[in-house]
Amino acid sequence: MRTTQLQRVDLNLLVALAALLEERHVSRAADRIGLSQPATSRALQRLRRTLDDELLVRTRDGYQLTPRAERIQRELAGILPRLEVLFGTEGFDPATATDDFRLMGTDFAATIFGPGLARRLSDLPGISMTFRQWHDGVFEDVSHGLVDLAFAAVSIDPTLRSELLFDERFVCLMAAANPLADREALSLQDFLGVAHVVVDVLQGEQSAVDRRLTELGLHRRATLSVPYHTAAILAIPETPLVATLPERLVSTLDNPALKVVAAPPEVEPMPYLMTWHPRLDDDPAQRWLRDLVRVVAAQT
Repeated sequence: MRTTQLQRVDLNLLVALAALLEERHVSRAADRIGLSQPATSRALQRLRRTLDDELLVRTRDGYQLTPRAERIQRELAGILPRLEVLFGTEGFDPATATDDFRLMGTDFAATIFGPGLARRLSDLPGISMTFRQWHDGVFEDVSHGLVDLAFAAVSIDPTLRSELLFDERFVCLMAAANPLADREALSLQDFLGVAHVVVDVLQGEQSAVDRRLTELGLHRRATLSVPYHTAAILAIPETPLVATLPERLVSTLDNPALKVVAAPPEVEPMPYLMTWHPRLDDDPAQRWLRDLVRVVAAQT
């Protein structure tokens, strides 16, 4: 975009120019834009020099616009409202917005947030949300602007913003025929003694569970590793496997072939976070998105 002509123009004069051309009177224009009459007269003189045109010509009936001034006035009628939008305080109206928000999380996030988000989006036909597939480079995607909001139990990039949505307890899902199914909770010894189906969340581990075990110098026996929490659930019936899963995910299960038992106290609740880039802090649409997620999270 060439700005050679703009570089010699004081754009602050546009407001004075619009007022002078509409009022066709220096004093009335001064009152309208909150300047003194001498300051407005000086603005008119500067405009005349810049535009190389008299703009306002005194006649017996008062000031009249020159032909160029009339053309400028017509142009300003379209330019000034657009400048107001450009430099004014931006708002966000979800009822008329057409944004597509990009979210990223495991199938746990999509399962617990998806229904609540879908209900609220049903009355907002212009807005859409896309859950993108989780992968190890999620925080790089957030940093590079490929994702608006990510959901995770960890935030490994200190340059990003993170906010706690809730603390999530873990439970152990097993077949109803499992000898441990009659327990209220598994002991750590029981937990380490069984074969596990592990959800590969980050770098081959179910990070919120395995990270805690590593801190204790312990490891569980992973017989099966799957990429999704729902796949772990489906793997349990008719096997001796145990899946350690977020309580919210299994709380609605109604399958007599499955039994939910509390995880050992050593497997601590995971802090579940939403993460975004700081450049999105003050964007009205992004603030609305985060507020919506907070509401949905509080109701899960």
